[in-house]
Amino acid sequence: MSLAEIFLTMLGSWRLAVLLVAAAPLAYYVTAILAALRFFPRERARVLPNYAPPVSLLKPVRGVDFGSFENFSSFCHQDYPDYEILFAVNEESDPAVPLIRRLEAAFPARRIRLLVGAEQVGANRKVNKLIRLMNEAQHPILVLTDGDVRVGPHYLREVVAPFADASVGAVTSFYRGIAEPSIGAEMEGVGASSDFFAGVLVAQWKEGMTFALGASIVTTKEWVEKIGGFVAIADQHSDDYELGHRIAKAGGEVLLSREAVWTMYPAEGLRGFWEHQLRWARTVRLCRPWSYMGLIFTHGLPWCLLAAFAATSAGWMRVAVAYLAAYLVLRLAMAWMVGVWGVGDGLLRRRLWLVPVRDAIYFFVWLASFASKKITWGGEEYTMEKGQMVRTSETKTAPVSR
Repeated sequence: MSLAEIFLTMLGSWRLAVLLVAAAPLAYYVTAILAALRFFPRERARVLPNYAPPVSLLKPVRGVDFGSFENFSSFCHQDYPDYEILFAVNEESDPAVPLIRRLEAAFPARRIRLLVGAEQVGANRKVNKLIRLMNEAQHPILVLTDGDVRVGPHYLREVVAPFADASVGAVTSFYRGIAEPSIGAEMEGVGASSDFFAGVLVAQWKEGMTFALGASIVTTKEWVEKIGGFVAIADQHSDDYELGHRIAKAGGEVLLSREAVWTMYPAEGLRGFWEHQLRWARTVRLCRPWSYMGLIFTHGLPWCLLAAFAATSAGWMRVAVAYLAAYLVLRLAMAWMVGVWGVGDGLLRRRLWLVPVRDAIYFFVWLASFASKKITWGGEEYTMEKGQMVRTSETKTAPVSR
């Protein structure tokens, strides 16, 4: 039977509906590949202005991981004329404190300050620390990075230069993964660079950047004050998204930098991967319910499996094979173009085969995220209400540093 005869046979059949819907993720993969081909060559060719004013690096930290000292040190090796580094922890007993003291001794020429304690303004402890850090910062340009972030020596020059244009409100960066040897950690890193960043590029192409990525956000005191200060997002779980989103709504341009950073993925098993992914998926669903629902049309593996089943049940083996082959080729091509060629993620390059495995698990994460509005974060349980965290009870969950 020819393909034309198969199509005529399918007309009026439920199988045609399945096959048409299953084509949507494949079209999305192609769109993401085109978005990568549009973004990366253009940004690599861009000549940035020679603009390097004094800046304040704000680092709210909690706990340590396998690369903390190297992460902190990377900010002391910047090819940049004038900057200060401000760390903030909740308690003097935080494991990060000895490393920060060691950093001060190792880099006496750098202006490094450690702040201990922050007023409990909201449920988000990171934002509480950012409020104090901003009050202590000496310079108008603020560079926000997490404790598990590592940067290259030209990082500050790359992310600060766009602020020569007064319309720029924030600059944010992709991040590459450095994972300890474990299946959960590696799948976390693979998921970010092979899937999440594809969505970022498509969004940036189709509607412009209206949010920021949490590993690295650069903004100014003026723009933070325009959105009501960090106090305005002190109860938000997705503070990174909210910061970029509110700056965009206030009229600031949010830019994606070509300068990627690195972030750490500590060892964890499949259960840890599941719990961490479920928390973030549930948060995204409750913050952006309609866009989260739309993600169903980007899950290529389950749709192509369903399409293969529908085709096989009618004896259309070539159609079934075509859908499965299209998923593998286009999905891996998207992962490579975005994460490896674009972002330069070595973890994804080495673990590309994990992409379908991660896709299979993440589909069930997506489904499970609808079961509850509760999340566990930092050892405490919260209910998410319109993106805000409302503490519900104390839990026995061990504290997390990420």
